[in-house]
Amino acid sequence: MSTMGDGTRAVRAGLPEPEQYEPTLPGPVFAAHFHLSGEPTGPYTYGRETNPTWTHLERAIGELEAPGESVETTVFASGMAAVSAVLLSQARSGDVIVLPDDGYQALPLVRAQLEAYGVEVRTAPTGGDAQLAALEGAKLLWIETPSNPGLDVCDVRRLVEAAHAGGTLVAVDNTLATPLGQRPLELGADFSVASDTKGMTGHGDILLGHVACLDPEPAADVRRWRKVVGAIPGPMEAWLAHRSLATLELRIERQCANALALAEVLAEHREVTGLRYPGLPTDPSHPTAARQMRRFGSVVSFVLADRETAERFLLALRLAEDATSFGGVRSTAERRGRWGGDSVPEGFIRFSVGAENPADLVADVERALAESLAGR
Repeated sequence: MSTMGDGTRAVRAGLPEPEQYEPTLPGPVFAAHFHLSGEPTGPYTYGRETNPTWTHLERAIGELEAPGESVETTVFASGMAAVSAVLLSQARSGDVIVLPDDGYQALPLVRAQLEAYGVEVRTAPTGGDAQLAALEGAKLLWIETPSNPGLDVCDVRRLVEAAHAGGTLVAVDNTLATPLGQRPLELGADFSVASDTKGMTGHGDILLGHVACLDPEPAADVRRWRKVVGAIPGPMEAWLAHRSLATLELRIERQCANALALAEVLAEHREVTGLRYPGLPTDPSHPTAARQMRRFGSVVSFVLADRETAERFLLALRLAEDATSFGGVRSTAERRGRWGGDSVPEGFIRFSVGAENPADLVADVERALAESLAGR
């Protein structure tokens, strides 16, 4: 499947060999245990360790992460379970871990846990490849590109080369891009991690995450961690996720096109500042993003004058829900400052662009902006 297009690959990924009178994608397997006589050498023994529904999904994700390669993928109950599995399976007391200081807002919680275990955590911004300065002696470098919610981009190849030269492993949080937008394993990363709650499944109704590796050894560490902590997805969620992958290219293509169209309109609006979208040619991250990304994602961020203006804007929207997730077929938007965990202005908006008709979505945003500004 390495020479196939993304749409074909997404539709076919992870399907078992055809079997007469059986469904193309077998239904979810609900089982706590399996028939098991003699030595436990088979693939399915106990439901916390393995499940056939996970197997199909893990194969599918692996085929998207690095087509034509042998990819070890482990699925988890959520994106944070996947993030924690990488960091906590690799770090030991006395190790150094490098994190972005502008990444997902739950990363500080992981940092606190790592430090409680005696791990030294260094942080630096995503932009300008600033994490390079913190690499010396590190066990693991954690990259998030594009960053959430600021949408800064770093040069993955450059950071990987520098990290590996010093014996440092590299993990890339690829949630915002998805494998159809960026393939961290092909850029040299040791771990590709994502919250599949977002763009991968795309409907806002599943919590899921995954970790993909080319090297079986770190992959085994991650899988062992899942077994120990039991952060396993339900079979129904795994099956729904696999089903959702079939429309991944269709969704991502529409959402990325819509995001660019919205960014172009916002760029001309005098009341909008701090606009960021890596696919916009005028964005400071665009040159780097264009070298390593195949699609630029569905999230646009910008700043309105103040908290009150931002809240009026969100209230006036009719085609975007005020919600905290992103990557879904229905547009969502939120004022990120309400959570208190991101270093952003009070009027900062993270807008996740859905699959609505672009003209309708742009018109809705323009109307909401006009209404929010009229209320000042």
